Amino acid sequence: MRQVILDTETTGLDWRKGNRVVEIGCVEVLERRPTGRTFHYYLNPDCEFEPGAQEVTGLSLDFLADKPRFADIAEDFIAFIDGAELIIHNAAFDIGFLDAELARLKDFGKVLDRCTVEDTLLMARQRFPGQRNSLDALCKRLGVDNSHRQLHGALLDAQILLDVYLALTSGQGEIGFQICEEAVLSAAVVVNPQAGDASRPRVLIQPEEAQAHAERLAGLQKKSGRCLWLEADALI
Repeated sequence: MRQVILDTETTGLDWRKGNRVVEIGCVEVLERRPTGRTFHYYLNPDCEFEPGAQEVTGLSLDFLADKPRFADIAEDFIAFIDGAELIIHNAAFDIGFLDAELARLKDFGKVLDRCTVEDTLLMARQRFPGQRNSLDALCKRLGVDNSHRQLHGALLDAQILLDVYLALTSGQGEIGFQICEEAVLSAAVVVNPQAGDASRPRVLIQPEEAQAHAERLAGLQKKSGRCLWLEADALI
């Protein structure tokens, strides 16, 4: 499955009041692993920030003055998200702003015409009812490092949200695939030359592991009076 972790920064809290998108950050994920592809732009909003919004993002109109407008990057943005499942925290906010931006253009339609959306805020509320479920609160609760997050930034928040999403859905972030992969690489592996597929590896267990396994089976047989694994071994 192709997924895109998405976040935006805006000039205010309500697109209905004329607020605009000033930053878009996206991280592409394929089969729950980041591909390394990202989509990130700062945007000239052609409007003022609402009071307080500028302090949240750390952006200024002077900084954004020479940046592209949403219309300039709309086609590339749509191409990046097209057909993906979008992972967004508080999706109604971001989708509302993006649809408002698209509505100013011709023939682009709406985000949901091209994508499905998974809202991690709704997921978190179901898993942790009655608790704070902001991105920072989830990072603390799920053990996700966000110490480098001093201000809101779309790409940085999308990268953090990826780790939060994996933890929420019991993905790689929680069960330690990297440790497992390192263990497999360090194990003794031989190829059986008589096997039909000579490239298929066979992992050899250590003698102490075989002894522990045998003792475990003997204990099961003593406790229950029967052990199917030992009976199967006797038939081989």
